[in-house]
Amino acid sequence: MICVLKVKPPPEYPPEEGRYLRGNDYCPVAVVVLLNAPYEKIPPDVEKLVKVAVETGAALAGTLQTANIGLEKIVANVAANPNIRYLVLCGREVDGHKAGDALVALIKNGVNARRIIIGTDAPTGYLFNVPVEAIERFRKQVMLINLMNVVDPELVKKAVWSCCQDKPVKFMDNNLYDPGAYPEPPICCKITWRITKPESVEEWEIDEEFIKKLGG
Repeated sequence: MICVLKVKPPPEYPPEEGRYLRGNDYCPVAVVVLLNAPYEKIPPDVEKLVKVAVETGAALAGTLQTANIGLEKIVANVAANPNIRYLVLCGREVDGHKAGDALVALIKNGVNARRIIIGTDAPTGYLFNVPVEAIERFRKQVMLINLMNVVDPELVKKAVWSCCQDKPVKFMDNNLYDPGAYPEPPICCKITWRITKPESVEEWEIDEEFIKKLGG
């Protein structure tokens, strides 16, 4: 029998509230469902993807609409639980916000010194309200399973299941299994809300003085 290390999340986990469901804290996967619709009119297929993910055992499953505060909440909640080692991204890309593109670029490239996500087409891909160390920890901790524009509940279910196995199983181009908790203590932080409306900030405004206000 293969035993993998699991850790108990801190009492304040998950530190950020949001439109998500909490499942098994010891599961190695969280699911992000892109929301290409108003919050007050969440489509049934989006709700089903979130529900299926948690029912299959995901630690967290919820929606993402914005490439800034929405992503910051994901970073904060995932970094607070070292058991989460995979992030499954699914659902249709968000028109205008391009939140899916921003998440893919964040994990691949990180942010620059001005807190702009490197390599994204998202017009407001700025992470002003979470510490840089939490962003970097998030990137190191999780592997992205990119199912963007997939709305098939069975495929999402298979992705979650595959991440939870004791031995590697083939899923698309990856061999997935539960590697156990990330070998460093959790980083439990909340959004600072220093910049409450990042969508109103133009890139040219993000100068040295602005970064100083963010604390580096």
